[in-house]
Amino acid sequence: MNRILSLSIIAFLSITLSSCEIVGGIFKAGVWTGLILVALVLGLIIFLFSRGGRKD
Repeated sequence: MNRILSLSIIAFLSITLSSCEIVGGIFKAGVWTGLILVALVLGLIIFLFSRGGRKD
């Protein structure tokens, strides 16, 4: 029963969505994930350099 439901959902999505929309959505999600990761890494590097430069 569960397999029939998942196959029907896949069939419905393949009929209603074009492949360009699906690929575009995947790339948009990838771009935002990449931007967030780059910002976090840069923030971590700046934080580490600012802590390492102090001489108490």
